[in-house]
Amino acid sequence: MSQETQNPNRGHGNIPKSTNPYGDIKHVIAVMSGKGGVGKSSVTALLATWLKEKGYRVGILDADITGPSIPKLFGIKGKAKSREGALLPAITVKGIEVMSINLLLDKEDQPVIWRGPIISGVVKQFYEEVDWGDLDFLLVDLPPGTGDAPLTVMQFLPLDGIVVVTSPQELVGLIVRKSIHMAKTMNVPVVGFVENMSYLQCPKCGEVIELFGRSKGKQVEEETGIPFLGSLPLVPDITRLGDEGRIELVHHLYPDFFKQVAERFMEQF
Repeated sequence: MSQETQNPNRGHGNIPKSTNPYGDIKHVIAVMSGKGGVGKSSVTALLATWLKEKGYRVGILDADITGPSIPKLFGIKGKAKSREGALLPAITVKGIEVMSINLLLDKEDQPVIWRGPIISGVVKQFYEEVDWGDLDFLLVDLPPGTGDAPLTVMQFLPLDGIVVVTSPQELVGLIVRKSIHMAKTMNVPVVGFVENMSYLQCPKCGEVIELFGRSKGKQVEEETGIPFLGSLPLVPDITRLGDEGRIELVHHLYPDFFKQVAERFMEQF
């Protein structure tokens, strides 16, 4: 990866990074967005599924404590179990390991009304006290925005890189730059950014409709030097699969949908 960190074991302000005693986690990658509603969790789930199908050992740490959606995307229900003092991640149909606050609540729709420091402490526990075993990739679904919650998570977790998810609007383009600046301030390299909901293709005539304006991916790449991993269209069937907890079927039904993004992501490693 081209961008360097000052010390892989120290966060911003020389804060010690979290460690996991239960196995070897090779790459910890955070997925962030400057605002909510741009499909950050869906991109996290699709990237995890693609990596798993390529033979990698993959886990997802759902750090979006107040708005967790990873369990729903994978159709995971029930509560997390423990063994010898360690929490055990839930396992998806395809074998992806998942830990989320939803797996600790009595009801999945129970609201979590906590302040930043408590949220950050829970995320730290999800990294340090979960028996992830040996993983090639642990993807961290960060809380949206560039405020206190994602900032604190970035301080404590030993991140190897960040993927930024955005949509094509000009305002969001500015938010992307803010997210990139935040990551650089925290000494975490930005692996690249994904432009989600970039366009909609008419199922009858094939016309491409750019609902939120023209793609600005290449422009932002030229201005920031951060790799543009690719654009993802709006596909109603894929949205439906996520709502039904069957996100792992996307790559089988739409083999080219995520291919470019995933391959460009892997070029960074």
